[in-house]
Amino acid sequence: MRSICSEVIFNIEKSFCMANHKSSEKRIRQESKRRLLNRYYKKTTRTSIKKLRSLKDKTEAAGFLPKVIAMIDKLAKKNTWHKNKAANLKSSLMKHVAQLG
Repeated sequence: MRSICSEVIFNIEKSFCMANHKSSEKRIRQESKRRLLNRYYKKTTRTSIKKLRSLKDKTEAAGFLPKVIAMIDKLAKKNTWHKNKAANLKSSLMKHVAQLG
């Protein structure tokens, strides 16, 4: 993850960095790192949500639900996802698990 991240950041700096101040160059570096990590966390959370929705066994889904909820809460805490979106997702996932037979 580190080598890919630093390689992408280096390419971004070389091609798009039009900053005139050191602080703005640093800000560009930080934002590109943060963007990559946010994309990774959002994608893994979406994949976990899809996996949870595809489960048919109630006990397995009930065991996996707290992990998915924790991932959603972390994204909402960092403002990557809006808190209402997180609440709606958690509600629908809990309903899904409750309806499994």
